[in-house]
Amino acid sequence: MNNKRKLRQLFFLIIVIITISLMFPRAVAFALTEDENNTISIVKKNMHAVVYITNIQLVSDFFYEREEVARGTGSGFIWDNRGHIVTNYHVIEDGDKFMITLPNQKQVGARLVGKEPSKDIAVLRIDGSPQDLVPVKPGTSGNLLVGQKVIAIGNPFGFDYSVTTGIISALGRQMPGAGGVTIKGMIQTDASINPGNSGGPLLNSDGELIGMNTMIYSRTGTSSGVGFAIPVDIIKRIVPQIIAYGKVTRPGLGVSVLPDQYARRVGVQGVVVVDVPTKSGAYQAGIRGIGRDRYGRLYIQDIIVGINNIKINSYDDMFNALDNFKIGDTVNLTLMRNDKKRTVRIKLVITD
Repeated sequence: MNNKRKLRQLFFLIIVIITISLMFPRAVAFALTEDENNTISIVKKNMHAVVYITNIQLVSDFFYEREEVARGTGSGFIWDNRGHIVTNYHVIEDGDKFMITLPNQKQVGARLVGKEPSKDIAVLRIDGSPQDLVPVKPGTSGNLLVGQKVIAIGNPFGFDYSVTTGIISALGRQMPGAGGVTIKGMIQTDASINPGNSGGPLLNSDGELIGMNTMIYSRTGTSSGVGFAIPVDIIKRIVPQIIAYGKVTRPGLGVSVLPDQYARRVGVQGVVVVDVPTKSGAYQAGIRGIGRDRYGRLYIQDIIVGINNIKINSYDDMFNALDNFKIGDTVNLTLMRNDKKRTVRIKLVITD
């Protein structure tokens, strides 16, 4: 008898729960976790800052008619209210025209403002006077910690937006960039990054921009949980220069150097100086490039092996070492000539 009574009570309870769930579905919905609410809040805050970029190339057909061909696509994010869009250089590479699909699905044209291939950064500007733009809020990448939560937002394949979450897996990674130099200090994350959301923002749990989704490490071309993002501190240094000047002004030594592959052929470790303008500060400091003897044979003079306390073995080392300084700074340049080492002081100048 007791068992029948318990069954009736259980049956009645089930009926009550079903009735309430039909009348008040939200009342019995599972409560969202704090982390879920945080993710939802960040997405709502930034989803309108992400755009879809179509890279269009003008090619000639058999009859030499120019036609537009979509070369590639990717994501980008709105930088400011003036319509500047930040994306990866490889997203816009070799493009002649660019179409931006805004979060409201409206398509607008854009022009290239400038690019920095060595950092895989490019800036576009939307044509006309765009209204109601929602820029991202830049944070900092200087205080990031391995293990902290990150959110990657992209606009793959023209969808409104797509979200992946994860953590920072490592910091200070080095990945190859354009021009034979590495991009240092990159953020490694297990948040899924793919060609579609490359160029989109990587955000922290405050919804601030901490990096730009850039590439994956994969043998198959698909996401394998090892993605990389360019730190926002690099973006904040590069993008304002591109907007202001159309390019990045970087410090240099005022000399031309020999590509690494040729230096290695003759067994030289370091950066070989090729030419030094006679009116330059480098020439006044006694730096000399490749010379020619009385028989017409070329010979190496100065080889750059150090900048301040940074050892220089290659052009990549020199490029990234100079990235730590500003135009007008004075550095100690360590040189080798005829197996003898010496140090000279030189003021850094503007270089292309």
